[in-house]
Amino acid sequence: MSMKTAVIIGAGPGIGLHTAEQFAKNGYQIALLARNADRLADYESQLVQKGYTAKGFEADTRSEADLQLVMGQIHEMFGSIDTVVYNAMAATPGRPTTLTSADVIRDFEVNVLGALMSARFAAPYMDGGSILLTGGGLALYPSADYASLAIGKAALRNLAYSLHEELADSSIYVGTLTIKGFVQEGTYFAPERIAEALYDMHVQQTEVERMYEEEQA
Repeated sequence: MSMKTAVIIGAGPGIGLHTAEQFAKNGYQIALLARNADRLADYESQLVQKGYTAKGFEADTRSEADLQLVMGQIHEMFGSIDTVVYNAMAATPGRPTTLTSADVIRDFEVNVLGALMSARFAAPYMDGGSILLTGGGLALYPSADYASLAIGKAALRNLAYSLHEELADSSIYVGTLTIKGFVQEGTYFAPERIAEALYDMHVQQTEVERMYEEEQA
């Protein structure tokens, strides 16, 4: 029986790498996607040194051609795509009236369109499984200082619901983890804890949206 494959898009030292390891230690082979080839090689090496199967794929989430090509390469190399975690993010700082159209469009391409294209190109290779989107509290409580990211997270949340409805017919679960806090080591919002929540959503496959927030005493 072949191993299952988890595709981590937007691989980085925080949520991305911890989520990769969370799936890997549960028996998944890992495909890592990011733009920086050197960092990808480092993340791949870290996982391989721990005894996991992992491979980095250089791709720009703003490029439909890149995402389409890479999904085919992953399926050809690993034999399956069983879960996709979309963790790519772009956040140009600035209040609404200080942002340029180019700023917002560039961020939107990464934060939303990349997720949509990833789902579109991965789904034909999936036989059930899950697509998980890393959301944020800014989708619910926008901040003027993070206007572009707030727009993206709100749209990503909307996308999760529509993808969930559409792909249910293909037995593919889509869910979003709405992280209502800033990711920081040593706190409730530590990346390894968020990775555990993402994996649990993949296993449970019940909620379209899970609110990740610290309970008030």
